[in-house]
Amino acid sequence: MFAATVGLGTGLGLWAFGGDGSTPEADRSAPRPASPASPTKVYPLSQAPRTIPAVRDFTAARGPGWRPAKGERVVVSDDSLADEGKLIAGELGLAYGGRTDDVRTGDVHLTLGGGRKGSPESYTMTVRDGRVTIGGPADAGVFYGTRTLKQEVRGAGSAPEGVVNDAPAKPRRGFMLDIARKPYSAGWIEDRIRELGDLKYNELGLHFSDDQAFRIQSDTHPEIVSPDHLTKAQVKQIVDLAASRHITVVPEIDSPGHLGAVIAAHPGLQLRNAQGVATRGAVDISKPEAAKIVDDLLDEFADVFPGSYWHLGGDEYQALTVRDPAASYPQLAAAARKAYGPGGTVADLATGWLNARAAIVRDHGRTPRAWNDGFYRNTSVRPEEDIEAAYWTGKEIGARQPAAYLAEGRKVLNYNDEFLYYVLGQPQTFVYPTGQRIYEQWTPRVLRGTEAVPARYDSQILGGSFAVWSDLPRAQTEQQVAAGIRMPLRATVQKLWDPGKPPLSWTDFRALAGKLG
Repeated sequence: MFAATVGLGTGLGLWAFGGDGSTPEADRSAPRPASPASPTKVYPLSQAPRTIPAVRDFTAARGPGWRPAKGERVVVSDDSLADEGKLIAGELGLAYGGRTDDVRTGDVHLTLGGGRKGSPESYTMTVRDGRVTIGGPADAGVFYGTRTLKQEVRGAGSAPEGVVNDAPAKPRRGFMLDIARKPYSAGWIEDRIRELGDLKYNELGLHFSDDQAFRIQSDTHPEIVSPDHLTKAQVKQIVDLAASRHITVVPEIDSPGHLGAVIAAHPGLQLRNAQGVATRGAVDISKPEAAKIVDDLLDEFADVFPGSYWHLGGDEYQALTVRDPAASYPQLAAAARKAYGPGGTVADLATGWLNARAAIVRDHGRTPRAWNDGFYRNTSVRPEEDIEAAYWTGKEIGARQPAAYLAEGRKVLNYNDEFLYYVLGQPQTFVYPTGQRIYEQWTPRVLRGTEAVPARYDSQILGGSFAVWSDLPRAQTEQQVAAGIRMPLRATVQKLWDPGKPPLSWTDFRALAGKLG
């Protein structure tokens, strides 16, 4: 007798047999047992899969694991999972077997059920008895389970025996792209969506209107659209692809600043100071015509972007960056007093503008969002409570610490420009962020600079977004941008999925990213 060890799946099988596979000669005359003993396979305890982001809980088991093989299937228990099933089947080279109760050895079975109660993005993946079962309370969680399986197979060739229980720490995991200053091709954006989906991101922000250009076809105001733009058909394809990856596209038409492209076609809307000097990018919010054109666009593009969220901008309105806004812009001060009484201020008027635009998108069933410097201190008009603060900077005049927003009970999204801003050409004080710095130093609670807000505010921080701004559009090509943001995207989602200390060192994390592609 001798022992032999063979590799099988992700484990090792160990059993005893004679040199030719028969019972040894000396034992042939011995009494035989009533039934022959089957070979006993002993597998080592499985190791947790290595994925990006890392799975949060894994129960190891002994067994061969699972690897894709020709002729095996992906089957679903509910027709609503057909898209997820067809996608992972194609990616792993399996057949799609559709809806069935006949689940066989070798199958990947997608089902509704499992995961964490009340967490639609959670999932459970069980590898046992030569099959894989991925279940979640909603199709989003099941999709994320298929992303884990895809990475397991790509990285190790197989999925380990055992049970993954996984869910994100933060419900919003975003990537924002400035296509106003730099036109990105539809194909490039679609490639990023596929990348984001595999990394379990669930938001794509599109900043498509600014001083430089308006980059999407408009039927209500075609005069403002730049020659190099996306058609609505292209945008629909982008939105549909994103939806298939459970990514919501969040549009941004920034106002009342950053409207240079609109002003170029409607110069009468330009904000001018008391001396008649034009204020760059800003519309005169005392003029009803300014509100009308923005509201026309909000109404029009609500049909183009059917997701749940809308970014209203609200930042860097230049009338509020001067020492005495009322003296510099007397028409705004007069409009504020007319609207809000003798004590009305220009900041009140700007806050009223934000609230009015929020009402438009709210009527379309959207949750509004605005940059933190669009929320002014000491105003008699308060921003509506449901407007989420996208916190990016503390550099503005009268800047408040992030805790000031949180203490008011406001929900906040983290766009910290210290870590998460990739600004083309690195103007002003910006430098390209590194994945290592995000991975080792940033968490969603680090909203401004490098200091974290108190843990008691954690539940109000909904998540965050890595942002590409195209200030100097020729500084990098599309391909260079894709390469430059590759590791920062992976580091950011790791910390949004699990803000704790990552299980891998940066060196190992980077090596894993190279293996997973």
